[in-house]
Amino acid sequence: MKIRPLTKDFAVSPQVHVGDVQKAAQAGYRVLVNNRPDGEMWGQPKGDAIAQAAQEHGLQYHALPISLRGLNPDQIGDLQNIIKDADGPVLAFCNTGTRSSTLWALAQAGIMDADEIIAAARAHGYNLAHLRDYLVQAGK
Repeated sequence: MKIRPLTKDFAVSPQVHVGDVQKAAQAGYRVLVNNRPDGEMWGQPKGDAIAQAAQEHGLQYHALPISLRGLNPDQIGDLQNIIKDADGPVLAFCNTGTRSSTLWALAQAGIMDADEIIAAARAHGYNLAHLRDYLVQAGK
């Protein structure tokens, strides 16, 4: 697991495995958001197993699966609420972290400056420049 902090309170990661959940808790994360649908790839850990590990280690767990076809606009509000209600840092994951960083960026539109959002993602290898016009418009 490679944790990539986009802000002090929100990070993304490629696929989290059951054994990684304890490490996330030890690193101070309090909420785990699974943005990867079950069955996307052979050998991928099941969301239920990760949810059980999260519970065992005192983390809140939320499943907001984003298919490869794209996200559901309701998921933006769902993530905003998760972040708002979190009692500590949030760690979201998918296969590579791209869908998680994209959902985070859309959830930050109008909250953070568009260029700050893009720069935070870019610092960790995620190119979200294609979202700039949307992020700017949402900030007005």
